[in-house]
Amino acid sequence: MADQVLVTLDGAVRDADAPLLRADDLAAVRGDGIFETILVRDGAACVVERHLSRFANSASMLDLPRPDLAAWRSAIAIALGEWGAEREGAMRLVLSRGRESGGGPTAYVSVGPVADRVAVARRDGVSVCTLDRGFSVDVVEKAPWLLLGAKTLSYATNMAALRYAQARDFDDVIFTSSEGRVLEGPRSTVLIARGRTLITPPVEHGILPGTTQQALFEVAGAHRFRCEMAALRPVDLIAADGIWLLSSVTLAARVHTLDGLVLPVPAIADELSELVDLAVGTVGVEEDAA
Repeated sequence: MADQVLVTLDGAVRDADAPLLRADDLAAVRGDGIFETILVRDGAACVVERHLSRFANSASMLDLPRPDLAAWRSAIAIALGEWGAEREGAMRLVLSRGRESGGGPTAYVSVGPVADRVAVARRDGVSVCTLDRGFSVDVVEKAPWLLLGAKTLSYATNMAALRYAQARDFDDVIFTSSEGRVLEGPRSTVLIARGRTLITPPVEHGILPGTTQQALFEVAGAHRFRCEMAALRPVDLIAADGIWLLSSVTLAARVHTLDGLVLPVPAIADELSELVDLAVGTVGVEEDAA
């Protein structure tokens, strides 16, 4: 059983320890490309069609060639077979514009172990600080070239925010807009609970559409939850009955401390965690593609 799996879009299983990118690949020299990260569980890629839909939308926003989704599904299935069903994994789909010297896009699927921090965040939750992202909520309309809402390889700012937080003994970040609206995390969607109402900020505020949040909202109504997208401010976080950061691999990380304020454990904490597991755990490649 391999520690890393690498499959190119032609279906070839590559040596994950051998070089793949050329030195002038625009993924490396410009961050000019897109990606998706997908949880692998029980031999399946969770909510894969939502990820592929977002992948295609990101490609459109970057004027990349439209992804051949059938070829991506095939590469995903091969990678899943190589990884096996005995353990979780973190799958990445990567599409770059290719080499600066030309020659077409670079495209591959990889699978590797889930980071150690994930188990801790799922079990214990996370401490979070709020940081100003420096953008207005209307920046999507005013400056579409900023590519807010696309999942691009240009993650330097997000990673810098995480390092800034971690240097101050926080685990993660919630970004706010220049008006003080709640946005998203560097790698997550913000969710709050008011009683049995689940609320997330609207994507119109320049937020990446969350695949885990969408899957959760699809099933939550059948479990006596109401779901909303609404503008939030930091005071709404403090007043909420619970805060979570939702993401594809960590799933639901409860925020136990916000800007130094310790938050009580929500009454629905276990129920929500189980509901997220249910939401993402029932759909694999073959079921979605059917």
